[in-house]
Amino acid sequence: MPVKWLCYWQPSGGTTVSSQVLVDLIKSIESMNGVRSGRWQVTASQHRPIRRDQAVQVECARELLGVAFSEAPNKYYFVLRPDHMVVEADSTIQSIMENLQVYRNHLTVVFEGFQYQLGDFHVKAGRAVIAHSENLRGIVLEVEYLPVSSLGKTHQLMQEFVDIWQEVAAQSMTGRIVHLEPNFGDYSLSDQYSWQHTALQYISLMVHFLSQRTN
Repeated sequence: MPVKWLCYWQPSGGTTVSSQVLVDLIKSIESMNGVRSGRWQVTASQHRPIRRDQAVQVECARELLGVAFSEAPNKYYFVLRPDHMVVEADSTIQSIMENLQVYRNHLTVVFEGFQYQLGDFHVKAGRAVIAHSENLRGIVLEVEYLPVSSLGKTHQLMQEFVDIWQEVAAQSMTGRIVHLEPNFGDYSLSDQYSWQHTALQYISLMVHFLSQRTN
């Protein structure tokens, strides 16, 4: 699977993230001759256990963080941060959890936007909003290098691409592109990239966005 870097736009001090930032970033992609290839969506959810009888102690995770990708509709990924685990499941697990009424969906962040092709790179730009609202939490950027699946072998190349994108964006915007990279080794994820790596990145970004104050 090709390596993906997940980034976000950090505005300059005194400014806030807005929908116009996404418009300007998309313009920067198109100015690099990016060709729009469609839309994309990722949903990241926070599940919490349903406590019916406080006297009955049931062993279960206090929090489950789950991710669904429009590009992998048959899979669902759980991240258990205290246990440093990323687990792949069938997408039907969501309806099973709902029917068993063990966990409830406490909160969902929807990442959505447009994707572009730039030679061997596949780039996505979108917004992160709380589901069923227009509460904008941040602007998400994803860079994918199609020919290689090794994190180590692509690191310099990915950084150079992000630096170029930053230079182009800086011509009309104030702020910077930040790569938020979790420690994959802590979760026993290897150098060979996988959907588990992507799930951990999106969960890390969701947690980061939710920790930020919004106006």
